[in-house]
Amino acid sequence: MPLRLGFIGLGIMGYPMAGHLARAGHDVTVFNRTAGKAQHWVAEYGGRSAPSPAAAAEHADVVLACVGRDSDVDTVTRGEGGAFEAMKSGAVFVDHTTASAAIARELAKTARESSIGFVDAPVSGGEQGARNGKLTIMCGGSAGDYEKAAPVMHVYARHCQRMGGAGAGQLTKMVNQICLAGTIQGLSEALSFARAADLDPLAVVEVISKGAAQSWQMDNRHATMLEGRFDHGFAVEWMRKDLAICLDEARRNGAPLALAALVDQFYGDVERMGGRRWDTSSLFARTEALRGNRCS
Repeated sequence: MPLRLGFIGLGIMGYPMAGHLARAGHDVTVFNRTAGKAQHWVAEYGGRSAPSPAAAAEHADVVLACVGRDSDVDTVTRGEGGAFEAMKSGAVFVDHTTASAAIARELAKTARESSIGFVDAPVSGGEQGARNGKLTIMCGGSAGDYEKAAPVMHVYARHCQRMGGAGAGQLTKMVNQICLAGTIQGLSEALSFARAADLDPLAVVEVISKGAAQSWQMDNRHATMLEGRFDHGFAVEWMRKDLAICLDEARRNGAPLALAALVDQFYGDVERMGGRRWDTSSLFARTEALRGNRCS
């Protein structure tokens, strides 16, 4: 059944996600800080653009957001002209931003006090997953709020799952990013080692990808890493933002994150190489630079 939806934030991820909702037949009103991008979205998908998060959220059954940081989420929900001030009783706000568990819990409490629902729902799958409607979504919030929001999220999700109460989605995304950091660094070192050993890295990957070393990163990024192409969307600066959230949470819960902390430092090296906007597989550029070779 078509729903009235608001969507806040039309960046690399949000733009196609909102587009999937419109193409699925939902009545979508969008807000973006840069109004021209919202107008471009309307020209492509229909629907309406709004002058504020509140205007996008008014009358909506579900309001979704995909912005940058904790402060951005707070602004579009509780700031002046924020969504929470306009949402109707019983509506649900879904936050797809990768943010802290603390802000998720805080916003869930504020939402309850306003008789609205809140689901923290960070995504994994990158720009490609957003464009193809194949994201993995990890959610935190009450079972009732999740059940209201899940049919909407399934429009652009390959898998969507409630992980527990408020903040559990963000904590699960932290686990995802910790795994990702180690996997990319391991692949970077392995490919560099293969070159140093005068092996054909493509042939090596063809063999080892059939065994226990296989990973999504190996399957989808090894060739572009070897070619020195790092333009796949999820930028180093955003990965460092995510790892900072992980490390901050680990200081609270006592989890040892030695590898994640080290890889974060390596991404700092990549930034100093001029790779702030390169994608996360650019750890390979750093590894190759250490052995005195260009990776292009």
